[in-house]
Amino acid sequence: MPLAVGVLVVSCADYNVTDDFRAAPDPSFVEPYKDYNPVKSYIDREKYPNMSLGATLKVADFNKQELAHAAAVTNFDNVAFGNTLMSGTIVNAKGVMNFLDMSDLLTHVEEIGYEVYGSPIVANANQADDWLKLLTAPVEIPVDYVEGKAIDFNTMSAGAYDKDKIEKGKASIVKFEDQNVLQIGTASDVRIVDGFEVDPKAKFTTTFWARAQANKESVSFTITFSGNPVPGTATADGKWRVKSDKWYKIVVEAQSAEDVTEGYLRIENGKNGTINIQKVQVGYFPDNHRDQTDKELTDTINYALNTWCDGLMKINAGRINLFDLIDEPIDPKAELENGMYDLKHSTDQIFWQDILGSENYAPVVSKVAGAAFEKYGGNPAELKFFISESGLDEVKKMESLKYWIGIWDAKGAKIDGINAKLNLVYSEDKAKQAENVATLNTLLENLASTGKLIRISNFDIKYQNADGANVPADEKFKDEQREQLAEYYAYVIKSYMTKIPHDKQAGICKGNMVDTSDPVGLWAKKTGSSDWVRTATYKAFCEALGGE
Repeated sequence: MPLAVGVLVVSCADYNVTDDFRAAPDPSFVEPYKDYNPVKSYIDREKYPNMSLGATLKVADFNKQELAHAAAVTNFDNVAFGNTLMSGTIVNAKGVMNFLDMSDLLTHVEEIGYEVYGSPIVANANQADDWLKLLTAPVEIPVDYVEGKAIDFNTMSAGAYDKDKIEKGKASIVKFEDQNVLQIGTASDVRIVDGFEVDPKAKFTTTFWARAQANKESVSFTITFSGNPVPGTATADGKWRVKSDKWYKIVVEAQSAEDVTEGYLRIENGKNGTINIQKVQVGYFPDNHRDQTDKELTDTINYALNTWCDGLMKINAGRINLFDLIDEPIDPKAELENGMYDLKHSTDQIFWQDILGSENYAPVVSKVAGAAFEKYGGNPAELKFFISESGLDEVKKMESLKYWIGIWDAKGAKIDGINAKLNLVYSEDKAKQAENVATLNTLLENLASTGKLIRISNFDIKYQNADGANVPADEKFKDEQREQLAEYYAYVIKSYMTKIPHDKQAGICKGNMVDTSDPVGLWAKKTGSSDWVRTATYKAFCEALGGE
């Protein structure tokens, strides 16, 4: 029997969201289960003063103010936007921040008196990686040109050229216009200089003089420097060209290929004539960059963090006061000496904690974000920061998170709660389902033991058959299966509301409101239509939140 809370005017054209706001379309009052009120109305706010019900949406879907928006604001206390309000979405490679979508949604929620749960302020994923890479890139420094290897073929005796330098065809030292030169025949590939070390980061300049053989109009050829083809501009296909009328100075500027350590310059002559080479000189500019010092990196990352938090909190203007501070910091593949899991670290990306230090990670971020929140009109008494983490049903991961929160708390971090991302399954196998229930109960008990505010998110439950295969949300998904799934949803809600102390309940956030390929929704998509219809899960939410 559904609980009637307040007076509800049933209409398919418009609905009561909050205060006097009205919008359409309305997915809430259609068969089946049409007699149930909006889900959030079933929470006893006196008994559960901190309890809230949230839904996860994409910013674009919310800003359209269509079906998903209607379902969310009618039935849920707040919305969360996953990673779509994180720096990876908002900050481009040059550090320019685009808050247009966020500005639109905050203006709207302020108008209707609604609430938003903030996306993680920092994380390992969905960050402005290109911007951070640019900021932490090596610093340019002045460097001097270094004279390298020089070869004067006129000092060599006429005769055969070093066969190890001839990769194809023929080349020899010959007399040409009163001097000895290296002469490269047609269809020949010949190294005119080699045997020097190269650094892929250094820029080399190779200079030599070349001239086509007498009575030939011109000769075109290609050049490779240490595995790296170097195009010329003489022809459309990137070849170099010299004529027979004079000596031409050829200047080749190039870096070596990354996997080549031995330096060389090879001329690949075609079939259109003979080339004469003289006076080869190789020099280079060393890499004109150096890595930033530890102090420079720390200053750079602090600048990035302050810039990001300042931009975020300026557009926020105190309207969002619950945020995930850090998202998924624990690395279950790395252990500390004390047996706890370490934080995630990286060798090829910029992770905030790698620069700020593991123990200072949350203290620094919370200080910077909190100061920016207050700077732009936020009430610090209302600000709450959560650490969000997945996989906390693994006891060791849960213990590791508590360990790190303890360290961060001791160093002055503001950490008000834990946002536990769920990954739940209902199984038709009774033994497996008993394990699922036991694991859930242990998780909630462990979360309660932290003394922090507890929010659970990603609240979707997949349905598995007795063989462990996911059962999709299609016409084959039976009503009785949906009922079993709905009962487990109700069990999770009631367990949360009983095991987590009332003053520590920060709420439950639904992952998907409507079925995906899995039957996870409070609504299902109506066959042959874009309309939504309530499922047994809708009923389960209402009754569980209402205490039935």
